[in-house]
Amino acid sequence: MKQCSFGKTENGFETQLYILENIQGMEVGVTDYGARLVYVNVADRYGVYRDVVLGYNSVREYEKDRYCFGATIGRNANRIKLAEFRLNGKKYHLTKNEYENNNHSGPNGYEHRIWQVESVNNQSIRFSLVSPHLDQGFPGEFRISVTYLLTEENEIIIHFQGMSDQDTIVNMTHHSYFNLAGHASGDILGQYLQINAEKYSPVQDFQFIPTGEMVNVSNTPMDFRRFKKIGQDINSEFPQLRIAGDYNHNFILDKEEDTVGVLGEAYCQESGILMRVKSNLPAVQLYTGRFIQDITGRGGSRYSSRSGFCLEAQYTPNAVNEENVKKPILKAGDVYDKIISYQFQVKI
Repeated sequence: MKQCSFGKTENGFETQLYILENIQGMEVGVTDYGARLVYVNVADRYGVYRDVVLGYNSVREYEKDRYCFGATIGRNANRIKLAEFRLNGKKYHLTKNEYENNNHSGPNGYEHRIWQVESVNNQSIRFSLVSPHLDQGFPGEFRISVTYLLTEENEIIIHFQGMSDQDTIVNMTHHSYFNLAGHASGDILGQYLQINAEKYSPVQDFQFIPTGEMVNVSNTPMDFRRFKKIGQDINSEFPQLRIAGDYNHNFILDKEEDTVGVLGEAYCQESGILMRVKSNLPAVQLYTGRFIQDITGRGGSRYSSRSGFCLEAQYTPNAVNEENVKKPILKAGDVYDKIISYQFQVKI
């Protein structure tokens, strides 16, 4: 395992970049700042290594990051309507950081904290964090670890484990933006995507709070049950895409609850790289990067709208306030144990 400085934060904390490698030659960079995935170098059909996630060169750039590049999101991913919820009869108030709502737990998210390194070797690293009672507004002291494991089968397994001393809300996710042609190759509209979901969650308006319905994807642009280009329907007049301006929707996965299963695959014809995504979470948020502005990324590359896509396995947005979806409630003393993995291979 290689380790090098990733620079000092604005407050003078030294951060590190840890490089995981496997026998296939695949290389993954992760940092203790935000327990973030910084880069993923994987061989294409020609044996040329491509970095397939968007990111930056140093910690100072991640401190200013507004897009959650490669981030570990917690304590709750996605939106909570009106930045409030009730648990065990008590109302809790969170920071309103997106309109009147809370998104990704507010401005003090786990993605902007320095995590402790508990263990590390050539192919895995385990980070840990203690989130105090009422941190971000959530009840209970929550002790969480995130392990990155790079297998010999070119799979990055991200394992979230934690426990709280009080009933609380926990909905962690991983937030990398993928571009299977390479992070600096332009938009992802010509890349193919398949999601194992018969239903999705329509949003109320541009604030992306779900209506509470679960609607069948059949005969709509939301149908990704078979491979299609991400850009095939993205500019259609379908009302949900007009509201959101892009794909930024939750899909309810077709799999047994709490079991690890394939939620979908993505494929780039140019590079031949196929990515298979698995999780034991009940839903996935597809986001196609509409809000990325013209910015400088790693190696001086330029990123803009639709330069990458996210497949964020998680609970349904605003699930804590909804009646007809699985709620992200972690009981005191129970173990939070969730997995998200991304496996890469070449499709000839």
